[in-house]
Order: sequence, then C-alpha cells, then structure tokens
Amino acid sequence: MKKYTVAVVGIGMVGTEMLKVLNQRGFPAKQIKVLATRARKEMIAGREYDVEPASAEAFEGVDFAFFAGTEGSKGASQLYGWPAVERGCIVIDNGDDFRMDERVPLVVPEVNAEHLRNHRGFISNPNCSTIQMVVALAPLHRKARIKRIVVCTYQAVSGTGRAAGVELEQQVKDWAAGKEMKREVYPHRIAFNVIPQVSTLKDIFPGYYGEEIKMVREPRKIFGEPNMGVSATCVRVPVFNAHSESINVQFEKKITAEEAKQILADAPGIKLVDDPGKSVYPLAIDASGKDEVFVGRVRQDASAENCLDMWCVSDNIRKGAALNAIQIAEKMIEMGLKK
Repeated sequence: MKKYTVAVVGIGMVGTEMLKVLNQRGFPAKQIKVLATRARKEMIAGREYDVEPASAEAFEGVDFAFFAGTEGSKGASQLYGWPAVERGCIVIDNGDDFRMDERVPLVVPEVNAEHLRNHRGFISNPNCSTIQMVVALAPLHRKARIKRIVVCTYQAVSGTGRAAGVELEQQVKDWAAGKEMKREVYPHRIAFNVIPQVSTLKDIFPGYYGEEIKMVREPRKIFGEPNMGVSATCVRVPVFNAHSESINVQFEKKITAEEAKQILADAPGIKLVDDPGKSVYPLAIDASGKDEVFVGRVRQDASAENCLDMWCVSDNIRKGAALNAIQIAEKMIEMGLKK
C-alpha cells in the first residue's frame, strides 16, 4: 500500500484527536508532521511529536493536510489552505470558513462520498452537530426523501474547547464547596444549567445563532437539496463530551418506525440503541470516545403525516470532527482520488 505524508494543523482538542485517530486506524502515513503557531515538542497519546511553525512552505511534499480548527476558530485554513492546495496537497478542513464555498465539497463519507469526485484539492468537514444528524438521516432520506427537519441539540462543552471543560469542572467543585461559581467562557454559568445559545447572532437568519444556521444550511448542501426545510434550536448543556439531538423529520413518502429501525440498524456508521421499555437508548456518556452515531427512541409522530421522531448521540470531537476528516482521506484513497 502506498504511504502518504500527512500534516495536522493545530493541536487543540480536535488536532490531538486527529493524531490519535490516525494512529488507531493505521492510516497509511509514512510521515506525520504537526504544525502550529510555534515550534516545540508535545507528548500526545504516548508519542512525542516535533511541532513545526505553520507556513505555506511547510506544506511542500505533504499529501494530506488536516486543519483542526474548532468551531468559530479562524485563521489557519484562511492563511494556508489554498496555498497548500497549490503545492499539491489535499486539504481537509474542520473549520467553518469554506463550508458553503461552491468550490469546496462538504462531505460525510457515509452520506455523500460521491461529492469528493468534484474536489479541487480542498474539502470541508461539516459542523459536528450536522455530521451526526445527516449520518442518522441519510439512509432514511434515500428510502423516503426528507421534506422537513426540526432538530433541537443538547451540546457538550467540549465543542467550545478545553477551557470550557475546565470551567464546568471548576464550577461544579465551587458549587459543592459553597463558593461563588465564576464564568469566563459562556455568557452564563454552565454548571447545572442549560444555555440556548451556541455561537452568536447572525444577520443572515434574524434571531438564529450561528450553530443553528449551520444546521439549516449544511444539510441542504450535503444532501443536494437546496429547498429542504430545516429548523434548528441549539442548546449548550453541562455535559463534558458528546452531543445529543432530538430530531423530528417529515418525509415525502410513508415510512414506519419499524421500517426506519431496520434501515438504521443496517446502515454504516450507525448503532441502533432502541429498547425504551427497558430504558435503553443512546446516552452521551456511552457515546463518548466511540466512532458510531447512536440512534434510538425511533417512533411515529402522530401529529403529522409521514413523520418520525428520534434521538441521536455522537462524540462531537471524534465523529463530529477528527474521525470524519480522516475518513474523508481514507475514502479518497479508496476511490483513487489521491495517487
């Protein structure tokens, strides 16, 4: 098997997970370069890496570059993404800078790998919440075609970065000690609270925060359905890792809950966990650290025609970011799109 030179740009939570996934999956890498803002040595998952300063020249000879930018993080792919492409590198970007760019495929391999055939050297990871939702809905969409989606998310603090997890843990300790709970990361205390705000308000959709707009626009591009109805409410919850979603989906054709469960059970990347009578359903604590998208509580919505409800949980740092990016590269190799 041919081996490739790989670069990971950024070693926050997502970049660190990318390095772990590359090694865990035995990605055919002859060299892994780690690029960040400054030179140093870093010990990650038991391996020491020499971190190099990022520059356009650092991408010379690199076959795949994984840009690890977390949600809302700007800079690296804007500075170096297209210059890397010009040097013959395939860029796979976890940030949101180019997701809606018409030059850039927005890809989840289980859902729309065929979009990779039109790549121009730059591919984007969708938003973490979008990824798990479209993995769960794609096999059903192929069966009965989606008409409308209404989704509410319950998003872990890991989606904000390491500082948010530290803040949640410290607030819990302070609460237990009867101390004042200080906040810096979120506009309100996150411990023992839910905050119906992820990102900031945007002019494009008045009243919607940025995360919600991504969940409206990105599935349309991924499914190739520009008129698909999507409405989202995104909520930050005091969970350390793994996002949960309540999804209500209406189809153009009738599909029963039992049919949907069978389709989901047979679909790649999905694990059906659905025995509500025994309190068996997907949980964030069970999904954390796992590759799959977990789906359960699949049931008929009696209030609307051809409509189902379901509950969906996935590790937002793993499948929602790092793993999906590496799977894109693996799929490109499998499809012969990178020689």
